[in-house]
Amino acid sequence: MGLHGPDGRHGIGGGNLMNKKGIPSLAGRNFWKGRAALAGALGVLTIVTACGLVTPSDDRILFDGKPFRAKAKAVDKKKAPTDFTVVVNGVSASLDGAREAGRYEGTKFCIAAFGTSKIDWKVGPETEPQNLRIADDKMTFAGTCQRP
Repeated sequence: MGLHGPDGRHGIGGGNLMNKKGIPSLAGRNFWKGRAALAGALGVLTIVTACGLVTPSDDRILFDGKPFRAKAKAVDKKKAPTDFTVVVNGVSASLDGAREAGRYEGTKFCIAAFGTSKIDWKVGPETEPQNLRIADDKMTFAGTCQRP
């Protein structure tokens, strides 16, 4: 018997759970009530996320207590795929933080591209401050990923 009535066709909620051939049907009222509740819950979650109560910036990594935008990219993928540059924005917020953000992006790049965190820096986090490439509040590092 289970959830079906004596005739085997009607569920407890009154919805028809079986079609005429005795095959389970998704047309019952309880099925659609459950779908409506799920859709409503997803709608509320979407609104909460869109209102900024849950933001991806909460997961940003801070360097010297500040967030930095940094991007690493290959100089020339065909001729020298291991050579790359890192540009760090907002250097004026903290030179030490910007250096570490650059090191982090370079390390991420080399691990993703070559499976190693070993880098030979031409201009990098250990470079003397007077020799760093800084212009328009952006610092540029240059390095080569060392193959494992």
